[in-house]
Amino acid sequence: MKIVLTTGIYPPDIGGPATYVSCLANEFSRQGIDVIVVTYGGSSKFQVPSSKWEVVRVNRSFPILRWFRYAKALKQVGQDADIVYGFSSVSCGVPLKLARLKKPKKILRLGGDFGWERYTDWGGKLGLREWYENRSAISLLANWLIGKLLSIFDHIVFSTRFQEEIYEKYFRKLPTHSVIENALSEGRPEVHASNSPLRLLFMGRFVAFKNLETFIRAVNKIDARVTMVGEGPISKRLKSHAGPKIVFVSPVSGEEKRKIFENHDLMVIPSITEISPNVALEARAAGLPVLLTNETGLSSALSTGMILKDLRNIDQIVTAIEDVRARYSEYAQKAAQPVQERGWETVAQEHMRLFEVV
Repeated sequence: MKIVLTTGIYPPDIGGPATYVSCLANEFSRQGIDVIVVTYGGSSKFQVPSSKWEVVRVNRSFPILRWFRYAKALKQVGQDADIVYGFSSVSCGVPLKLARLKKPKKILRLGGDFGWERYTDWGGKLGLREWYENRSAISLLANWLIGKLLSIFDHIVFSTRFQEEIYEKYFRKLPTHSVIENALSEGRPEVHASNSPLRLLFMGRFVAFKNLETFIRAVNKIDARVTMVGEGPISKRLKSHAGPKIVFVSPVSGEEKRKIFENHDLMVIPSITEISPNVALEARAAGLPVLLTNETGLSSALSTGMILKDLRNIDQIVTAIEDVRARYSEYAQKAAQPVQERGWETVAQEHMRLFEVV
């Protein structure tokens, strides 16, 4: 079987799709499957970062032209594929429509929402479910456009039942669909001890829906130090609000990431909505307590040991962090409990069963 994984971001870029595609490609390759990754990058040339699979990096300059370059790459590597598996409804969906591939089955994985994320980029503060319920002219137009793109796929894989329920309600002609949850590695959870001041950690993309400007303002009111690991379009704005309590660090992986988890007391993910945060699962597997917005799609099985709170505004974030400080030993013990492993081998097997019947 030949599988082409299409994504908007891929390592060294950070973000859920980058992590997911890299890990899934590794597992498919390990099982002897012919896998190719197509992504946006600095060059349109073929690049092979390892001996296991090819990575095609399409120049991301000029928003509309890059779709045509991406479509050309898909034609080159995807004509004889059995499966083309996309990880973005727009960044990958538009080029896939332009490529007009006939043989492969086309599958889309959704762990985000393009329309809602653009709305938050423009300053919107509604959560994902609220945005759909609001039924504004902008949301209706976005839904119509996304619906057109969804129609080109043979099947949609949601990362959570939370998002699947929303789409079932608001998209009338949804393709066949299912849920495949994120991986949760067994890890080696260790009990953390709190420090004074409290060492807080955020890790991920610096984008509007993460609610990071509010988080930074909240941190200025408490006795804590913060490490912000990542990059993104609002980096400069965040740094302009940050005081001496906050340190910004470039994206990390592997052993560096493990050490950062080890050296902090609490990961905070204060997003307006956070559908399926891979980094929260990685931190949980390491035993690091995670304070996560309660507007999340993670199932109870995956969020076990995490602290779910409403984190929309400054006061809510301050109150939640102070609660963790006061009850740190209790939360640390829960976070250090062994997790029920859901490894990448399991996730890959679930995908293969789907690919065989789609």
